[in-house]
Amino acid sequence: MAYREVDMWEILEVLRRFHRRESKAAIKRATGRTRKTVRRYVEKAREVGWDGEVEPDEALAVEVARRLKPVADEPREGTSEAALTPHREQIRTWLFPEEGRGLRLAKVHDLLGRQGVEVPYSSLHRFAVGHLGFQARRRTTVRMAEVEPGELAEVDFGRLGLVPAPETGKRRVVHALIVTLVYSRHQYVHVTVSQKIPDLVDGLEDAWEFFGGVPSRVVIDNMKDAVTKADRYDPVFARTFEEYSRHRGFVIDAAVVRHATGKPHVERNVQYLRENFFRGETWIDAAHVQREAIRWCTEKAGMRIHGTLRERPLVRFETEKPALQTLDRARFDPPTWVKCKVHPDHHIQFDKAIYSIPNKHLRKRLWVRVDRKLVRAYFEGELIKTHARKPPGGRSTDYDDYPEELSAYAMRDPNRMIGEGRRLGPHVGRFLERLLVAPFPWAYLRQAQKLLRLGNKYGRGRIDAACKRALHFDLIHVGRVEAIVKKGIDTEPTARGGGQLVLFPTRFLRPAGSFDHPRKENSTHGDQPVPQDGAQAPQAIGNAPDASRPRRLREEDEAR
Repeated sequence: MAYREVDMWEILEVLRRFHRRESKAAIKRATGRTRKTVRRYVEKAREVGWDGEVEPDEALAVEVARRLKPVADEPREGTSEAALTPHREQIRTWLFPEEGRGLRLAKVHDLLGRQGVEVPYSSLHRFAVGHLGFQARRRTTVRMAEVEPGELAEVDFGRLGLVPAPETGKRRVVHALIVTLVYSRHQYVHVTVSQKIPDLVDGLEDAWEFFGGVPSRVVIDNMKDAVTKADRYDPVFARTFEEYSRHRGFVIDAAVVRHATGKPHVERNVQYLRENFFRGETWIDAAHVQREAIRWCTEKAGMRIHGTLRERPLVRFETEKPALQTLDRARFDPPTWVKCKVHPDHHIQFDKAIYSIPNKHLRKRLWVRVDRKLVRAYFEGELIKTHARKPPGGRSTDYDDYPEELSAYAMRDPNRMIGEGRRLGPHVGRFLERLLVAPFPWAYLRQAQKLLRLGNKYGRGRIDAACKRALHFDLIHVGRVEAIVKKGIDTEPTARGGGQLVLFPTRFLRPAGSFDHPRKENSTHGDQPVPQDGAQAPQAIGNAPDASRPRRLREEDEAR
């Protein structure tokens, strides 16, 4: 006999008419229930304490309906259950081991099949639930509250496919950065060949220009270049992306790791974009894909009837656009943050270019922020140096970063060293002018540097006096100046009006005859004889040669 489910409202209607003192025949005609059915409803109501005088309510009708349900027959063991019963304890051990995590029910089904127990998976599931207390993990969802216009945008990267690259003659993979406004479902697609932080920032900047404004909150995936530490409750964002969020004035909201429902409005758009837009088309290059993607977002995806909203996203976007934040700042230049060590030469290196750092930070580690135009160095949060960005192999040196005693030499600037010499004394300045006036003054920079150090060693007064004496005797050499100071003659007076020339005897002057060449007697030409009288004969100067010394002439030379 078939059983018909009794509705609570049917029971309540019968009980109300009975309460109004209608006859069973009248109730039968009005409700279509037999007299026997009416009597049974009333009897069940009286079993729960209803006397017919009180107005029946829904709770009474529900209780009557519960008592009217037939008692289920004792379950009979089926074929699959009979096959699984001998293996009950083994299945329990697999599902609920004493230590560790149990097996999945699908794996248990495979293991039973290897033992010759061939039962449907659904039968095994019913057996595990009914006899072993197995609870299948059921996924429940809730529908989130609708967001306000301009409140939220969801961002996600997706792989499109291969596109020709004319510059290499090969094909390369292109990705799509999809930005979806949750309120209107209007979206923008940015085509890129990588997923680095500059590509993310460039894509978002293009999206804000496309939308004409910036939302208040942006949900992003946990990409490593944007999220340093992925955490459900307290994520740590990359320094560059956090700086960009402050620049544009939106709040970063990182999705939960490996949880696609954290950004559901953009997650399915990746597949929709790939299947509806990219596949089946012939592409020239990545720029061609970008142009067509913008047109597709406006003409195709933006004008479709959205399945949830039942509106066209582009039409709904017109009501959302005024709520977006205005683009009141210039386009963001994504910087790169790196940690660099100051080398002994007062420079740091980035991208094969070097930049000078002040001397007091020598050998320390600094945070360096580099963008397309500037290089900024920070120590403990304080900006200590700024340079213009240089290409690889370039150099940016501020000589004021060097120690004062080394900066002039490093700059190879003679005028600066002369100026420092004048501060030591006027004669030091004139000495350096004479020293560094050569065609190549850089060859004497070390001497000039040494002279400046002598001023610190012996005092300004003594060095200035020594330079005065060296200038008087035209001794333009720093070694001579130091010798004057060491010998203590820097304070001795010098003759005024200049000195006189003193001629010393020509001690080693040879006789004029020693230059004569031997000639024949009959020769009438050649050198004329020179008279060798006493007046013209040169006098020997110096001591006579020692006779005890050995002869240095050969015998044949003496015979001549």
